[in-house]
Amino acid sequence: MNIFVGNLSREVKNDDLRSLFETFGEVTSVNVVTDKFSGESRGFGFVEMPAKATAQAAITGLNGKELKGRTINVNEARPRSDNRSGGGRGGGGRRRDSGRRQF
Repeated sequence: MNIFVGNLSREVKNDDLRSLFETFGEVTSVNVVTDKFSGESRGFGFVEMPAKATAQAAITGLNGKELKGRTINVNEARPRSDNRSGGGRGGGGRRRDSGRRQF
């Protein structure tokens, strides 16, 4: 099960999350999401646990707990929706005549 962990302190690293979640059971992977330019934590991450029962126990046991001075939010990760825009322009208002005015 994939678990979302939010409101992380900038000091939290992958090893910190792994240690925290391993108290509940096996952890397959950990990823604290970082900014691609600065390398700083974006304040959230994901933990993958193979057993649903231990993952649920971790969610229940860790949601609202403090980690490095911040109260963390822990819940089941929702899949990304495929309707995200590509970050480009909306495309509205473009003219067929390449923007040239006809008089």
